[in-house]
Amino acid sequence: MNKAILVLNAGSSSIKFGIYTAADNSTTLHHRYRGQIEGIAEQTRFVVHQVQADGIERMVTDDDTLLPSHEAALAVLLDWLDAQAADFEFIAVGHRVVHGGELFSEAVIVDAEVLVKLESLVPLAPLHQPHNLAAIEAFNRLAPELMQVACFDTAFHRTMPDVAQRFALPYTLTEKGIRPYGFHGLSYEYIASVLPEYETSATKGRVIVAHLGNGSSLCAMVGLRSVATTMAFTPLDGLPMATRCGTLDPGVVLYLMTEFGMSVAAVSELLHNKSGLLGISGISGDMRELLASNQPRAAEAVDQFVYRVAREVGSLATAAGGIDTLVFTGGIGEHSSIIRQRIGQQLAWLGVDIEPAKNEAGNTEISSSDSPVSVWTIPANEELVIAQHTFAIAQLAAV
Repeated sequence: MNKAILVLNAGSSSIKFGIYTAADNSTTLHHRYRGQIEGIAEQTRFVVHQVQADGIERMVTDDDTLLPSHEAALAVLLDWLDAQAADFEFIAVGHRVVHGGELFSEAVIVDAEVLVKLESLVPLAPLHQPHNLAAIEAFNRLAPELMQVACFDTAFHRTMPDVAQRFALPYTLTEKGIRPYGFHGLSYEYIASVLPEYETSATKGRVIVAHLGNGSSLCAMVGLRSVATTMAFTPLDGLPMATRCGTLDPGVVLYLMTEFGMSVAAVSELLHNKSGLLGISGISGDMRELLASNQPRAAEAVDQFVYRVAREVGSLATAAGGIDTLVFTGGIGEHSSIIRQRIGQQLAWLGVDIEPAKNEAGNTEISSSDSPVSVWTIPANEELVIAQHTFAIAQLAAV
């Protein structure tokens, strides 16, 4: 019987999941199913695709119902998994957990003590951490015998030099955990693991990865290890995103509170949910809608996004001591040739030269033949990284 890993990524109204298996005495994982439960607490849709050996997917489940909570959604998922029990022996559940703080620099089995520590980090990632932990707590009630493993978006960046992990604040605050952490680490870890398959020199080179999507950030790597990144204390920092402001003068927050009388909750709502591309455009936080719009403010939002990405690449190139390779990933990075081309044009001074024909065709390598910097488009696969970490820990625990 194949050993199986369930991977979960729980959001505010959805749960994405994947199932990976390995034959006995094998460490090679095979992607068997992927799915999503979306619209939790509303009109819920439960969709499962089977991943064939050739990579082609076939829908096997597509149900509409009303599931009032994450726990109810996970109960439905467990019922579906039970139906697959004849084929799989589920040995662990791997969870994406956004924030590991200073406490966790690698994946860890979740027990009661670990869960308490993770709950203490909720204020650092209020849009993500509560939903990540809700899924863990629900599984504790629904399937307490199943091992659960937390995999952290912050862990990859713990290799950054000390100078990159400090703010210019009193040292007493740094000691209390107020420091840059960085995020999207599972995405960057995946890129670091596969990039040498495309470019062998990347193992020792200076690489900048642009994870551009609903949440966006950049990461500079040297020797495939993180040395700098644009997100810091929380996922609110760095680039302007769909609804998040990105880097902001702290004085703006003080001004909003003192001059406009805004509460902490109101400022949080503004910066997390009403800013970024949505705030600039007044139309949408979806890059596809902005690119399709003829409204001036939509163009302003796109311009701001491209400008900030290009500017931060320059900053990270300084941190890395130069740039040999640029990688685009994430929803926007993978699918928007227009954004990639525009960013590339602003980075010509750094040696970035994107070939328009390759870029439009969606090639993996999109740099021109004589570009000093190689440029790639590589799809993100955080799910596989979670599955690998979870399987490795489950195997070790079974020894």
